[in-house]
Amino acid sequence: MTRFIWDKFSKDFLETLLSPYGTVVVSKEVTSEIKEIDVYFNPNISEIPSQLGLLGKLCQNPCLLEPYRNGITLDGINDCLSKRFAIREIFHREAKRNKQRISEEEIPKLWILTPTASERILSLFTAQLQPNWGEGVYFLPQGFGTAIVVIHQLPAIPETLWLRLLGRGGTRERAIDELERLSPNNPLKSASLNLLYNLSRNLEALSKKTQEDREFIMRLAPLYQQDREQAVQEGVQQGRQQGLEQGRIQEANLVIRLLQRRFGEIPQNLEEIIRKLPVERLEDLGLALLDFNTLTDLDNWLHP
Repeated sequence: MTRFIWDKFSKDFLETLLSPYGTVVVSKEVTSEIKEIDVYFNPNISEIPSQLGLLGKLCQNPCLLEPYRNGITLDGINDCLSKRFAIREIFHREAKRNKQRISEEEIPKLWILTPTASERILSLFTAQLQPNWGEGVYFLPQGFGTAIVVIHQLPAIPETLWLRLLGRGGTRERAIDELERLSPNNPLKSASLNLLYNLSRNLEALSKKTQEDREFIMRLAPLYQQDREQAVQEGVQQGRQQGLEQGRIQEANLVIRLLQRRFGEIPQNLEEIIRKLPVERLEDLGLALLDFNTLTDLDNWLHP
């Protein structure tokens, strides 16, 4: 059950972060055997913003994303490769139908996201690091169009934060610490925390929890409480501001009615100026209008 809850979180997480920049299809079916790609992403902008870091770099071009909760196995990699081969066949069939040529670079790359991967697994597929990608990103031979991202091997830097949130244990805990320190104005922070809260609530509903589940729930609890308190404070502040604005509008309406009783119709341009005045100026105008003899006096008061 934990695995299914985590699978949903990882798909929702990737969809939330990537959807502003392209089309995201979750659980995309391929082949007659009804295989499902966890996440299929097709960007609709020329360059993914740098704030997504390594995740954005993975997704600069159309790609398949296959996140795993546990360390990847031989069968898991072969299953992912079969999906990529199915997509490759679809692309070539479409190109042939349209009498077009298609290069291997145009076929979506497959990114396997796993917390860990054994040396044996990596060597079986001749997966190698590449200098311009750093630690933790292992590329299979070029013809496979595939790379394995070993999340727990990624350097703990801001560029890898969003991927490390898909890790486990200490790796994820440290990523949550970093997420907590981000500016409250960061939209990715808010979206990520909401998804983590949902994951925590779903795990909490389980009758049987692992020690890792319990530690994760405990780690999220104070953050959730802080967010609730902040939301309450923001609600109170917003209520105060709305109350003040409502009072200002009522004050402006009162002053305009007094002026209309004294002079009849008020020119539209003067009424618009009055409606924009702060409360203090409206109070001053309410006193001053007693001494006005003509609308010219009002105009002069508004334009000293």
